[in-house]
Amino acid sequence: MFTPEQIAQFSELDYAIYDYVMKHPNEVAYMRIRELAEAVHVSPPTVLRFCKKVGCEGFSEFKAKWKLYLRETKQTAIISSQETLREFFERTLTADYERTILDAAAAIARADHVIFVGSGSSGILAEYGSRYFSAFQKFSVYIKDPFFPIYGHYFHNCAVIALSVSGETSYTLAQVHRFKENGGTIISITNRKHCTLANISDYNLTYYATPERIGQTNVTTQLPVVYLLERLAKEMYRLLGRKTETIGKDSSPTV
Repeated sequence: MFTPEQIAQFSELDYAIYDYVMKHPNEVAYMRIRELAEAVHVSPPTVLRFCKKVGCEGFSEFKAKWKLYLRETKQTAIISSQETLREFFERTLTADYERTILDAAAAIARADHVIFVGSGSSGILAEYGSRYFSAFQKFSVYIKDPFFPIYGHYFHNCAVIALSVSGETSYTLAQVHRFKENGGTIISITNRKHCTLANISDYNLTYYATPERIGQTNVTTQLPVVYLLERLAKEMYRLLGRKTETIGKDSSPTV
């Protein structure tokens, strides 16, 4: 509702109004301009000037925007973790979904190394994924810098695991595009099937979690992402183990 730029331009009286509004949000939503002015000990014209500084033509528009802001920031009911996982497995326990997981794991097993990308909470999980895959003997790194230079043969035979809830994060899309230009295999994990990241990926795993927000913050669960990362790592390790066994048998001496 109030931007840092707007707050920086407040006068001493504006700060007094701002402070009262923040401390009495529900009362202000139904006050008249004169009532607010009396509560803050300022004049109605001062309140009107305050409204114009925050992008409103008058006090009525300010109240309308304030009520909308309160509705958007109202804490909503949080879905339990058990319900989240139950929904995820119900939606994804299909033969096609299982095949995509196995195909993606095979692509990772064939790659020389794995590179994780993502930002925000997805970036935290990308860093976890790189550590987890490395524990399963596949060299993996997480590129945190969205402007990291990506070019050359080092990225030719790599598997890129891109994480994004929306699938529309600009920094992640830019990184994935550069990897794709250099011959990387793209595996994305998103919450929506119809998004840019899924469309440009070689393999996409969608977890279809119910979107959740508290105020302006996206708190959509990431439990399915953890499951998918660990499942991919273990399937990859199983495939690498089979490959090693096959090589061992082929190289055994004949009598």
